[in-house]
Amino acid sequence: MFRFKNEQTIVNVAGVRFGGQPGELPTVLCGTIFYQGHRIVEDDERGIFDRAAAERLVLRQSELSSETGCPFVLHIYARTVPALRKYLDFAEEVWSGPFIVDSAERSTRSLALSLLSELGYADKAIYNSISIATDDAEARALLENEVDSAIILAYNPGEPGVEGAMRILENGGQVRDEGLIPLAKRLGFSNILIDPGVVPMGSGAGSSLRFSVVAKSRLGLPVGSGIHNAVSSWQWLKDRMKSNRSCCDAAAACMQLAMGGDFLLYGPIESGEVIFPAAAMADILVAEAVRDLEVYPEATHPIFRLV
Repeated sequence: MFRFKNEQTIVNVAGVRFGGQPGELPTVLCGTIFYQGHRIVEDDERGIFDRAAAERLVLRQSELSSETGCPFVLHIYARTVPALRKYLDFAEEVWSGPFIVDSAERSTRSLALSLLSELGYADKAIYNSISIATDDAEARALLENEVDSAIILAYNPGEPGVEGAMRILENGGQVRDEGLIPLAKRLGFSNILIDPGVVPMGSGAGSSLRFSVVAKSRLGLPVGSGIHNAVSSWQWLKDRMKSNRSCCDAAAACMQLAMGGDFLLYGPIESGEVIFPAAAMADILVAEAVRDLEVYPEATHPIFRLV
């Protein structure tokens, strides 16, 4: 294992801390609810869902978090703003921690910002994401809102690989006139999390692992990924048993954490049953590996709960 020479920023969102040296903080685990195709959602436009089932899923993640020491962040996906309002009202009743707000629709993401301020959730919300697709209208909405935490997606289709992703963050590369990190800071975001954007298996998915080391070394910011996307896109695996897919999900998660990852977007919230134990194990092994490097785990770390 390794210790970064550069100082590592620790980001605090509603009491959950991301970042630091490998082995210092437990990995933050982010599970998605109300995602596209989620069986508990009856109408994704109006936000009608099986409330009892959703509550069981959230409470189970809370139990897993308390048992392992790995913090949990609720990743809320919404297709429309009316649906998001209902999802947020639900989350407020069953979940006290931070949450990620996400949508494939740019207009929904932009309108969600004013909704978060209106409902008083701005200090608990993480915007997903600022990317090369962020246009002037979205940037204005970001500038005018109270949310100060965001994930920056470093995906650069024009220049795939680690260096292309770093250039899009630092100076915009050949795609934008301004790097995404300077843009985020100019828009008022003080809590910045970096995600390389994981491409499918066979198209360079493995570069997201090396990206974690390079980005933390050069930027000192918390880095994580949705490495689950590489597993879910693996065509060969789709025909295998569910246990095979879960095994690969857990293995990919551990690889991301061994490469310095600070948070994990682990996909469907149901996967928490597999991911929490795997991440806790990886955290313990990393913490043990860096003892000689004068890195000391915090008191809530899995090493003090499960060993």
